[in-house]
Amino acid sequence: VYIRKHPLEIPPPSEEDWLKDDEEDFFLQDPDRTRDALPQPFRMINKLVMTVFENAMEIIERREMLQQAQKLKVQPTKFFPTAEFQVTGRANCLAVSGKYIFVGLSVGLAAFKVSDHKEVCTWDAVKMEICAIRVSDLGNDCHVLLAVDEMGLVWLFCFHKESFVLIKVLNEMEDISKRSSSEEVVLSPGGDYAGVLLQGNTKAWLEIYRLPKDSWLKEMEKNPGAAEACRERRSSWTFAVQNSSISHSDAKLSLPVLLLQVKPPKPITGSSFKSPLDALKKVDDGSMLGLGYDHLIKDSQWEQQEAIFRSRYREYLEAKDERESKEEIPRHATFHFLLPSRILQMGPEMKVQPDVPAGISVHWDGSHNLCLYLLNHPLKETVDSDPKPDVVWPCAAPITCSAVSSCSRYLALACEDATITIWDKHLGYPLSVTAILEEHLIRSIHFL
Repeated sequence: VYIRKHPLEIPPPSEEDWLKDDEEDFFLQDPDRTRDALPQPFRMINKLVMTVFENAMEIIERREMLQQAQKLKVQPTKFFPTAEFQVTGRANCLAVSGKYIFVGLSVGLAAFKVSDHKEVCTWDAVKMEICAIRVSDLGNDCHVLLAVDEMGLVWLFCFHKESFVLIKVLNEMEDISKRSSSEEVVLSPGGDYAGVLLQGNTKAWLEIYRLPKDSWLKEMEKNPGAAEACRERRSSWTFAVQNSSISHSDAKLSLPVLLLQVKPPKPITGSSFKSPLDALKKVDDGSMLGLGYDHLIKDSQWEQQEAIFRSRYREYLEAKDERESKEEIPRHATFHFLLPSRILQMGPEMKVQPDVPAGISVHWDGSHNLCLYLLNHPLKETVDSDPKPDVVWPCAAPITCSAVSSCSRYLALACEDATITIWDKHLGYPLSVTAILEEHLIRSIHFL
């Protein structure tokens, strides 16, 4: 019998008995794959492939989550066209008035009915391309149109009983060198007035016309043959030109009346007044207070101020003379037709209607002043080439853009210092003043 003489001892573990990193989960490995271990560099390639696969799966899961979130959002309703208009040539612009759609084409004008989308009339007597259209409903199935062609000519039409009648080309000149092009045309609501911004070779100006719409309705009712003559001009250019003389001879409609011819403000120069009394006398002679013309600053003071400014900010100034650029005459203006309100200083002798414009607001590029002109002055034999504004609103910075609400009660002014002011024209005071960040420049403003 064997008898143990010493107690049983457990030998200490040795380093050879430690588990390796790749053998910690040996009990989870497939016994059949013990011989399938890849040697280098295949193990590195396998690791790279698995990394690429995992990254691709993460990208796919992220995109699927974004698609699911997009589906949960409210999708906008898609609307498809319900009708198609077949036109001759290329359609450049369109306008809607009443139950008609007027389209400016590369070969003239066309009118369509909104109800059945059928063409009711075309006007192609002159080979012209219409680039812009303004239209207003005069009532009694009559509409007035202003069309601008590619040469900048403004064509005034009257659309009555589904026919176009040409009234006048507003800026037509026999001498081509003196011809001016239209930059912008505006029709007042109701078609009582029309404004045309014209630009010549060296100058720009604004013309305001009064449209005799009541006379047109009476004359069209008395002479329906003019509209019938226009209706037949559809087949060809030759036939259209032959009938154009018939339309002019039959359609003896009243011509629009030129009310105002507004020119850009002159640059402010040095004064020759010796005392404030002389400046006040000049104001009594008819000059408008607020334009900055009647001041007591002399030419020497302007030159001294310019010299001080240039010496102080010499490192920030460019080599180009900035004074000449400041004195450049502006070439573009923004204007709006205004209904009667407290800001228009109308006398008791002036007859106004609540739905007929009583004045216009004009501001030229780079100008601080918003000028208001009344439209109810008695007509003169000769139009004043440089009328004085009836009201002047000086602003702290040059006006960049403006807008009038659809109800014509509110006027918004935006200046270069990123300040927007909303005026209540009926009450005559500002409702709100909003200052935006100075590094932003406001280029357009609209009422919603």
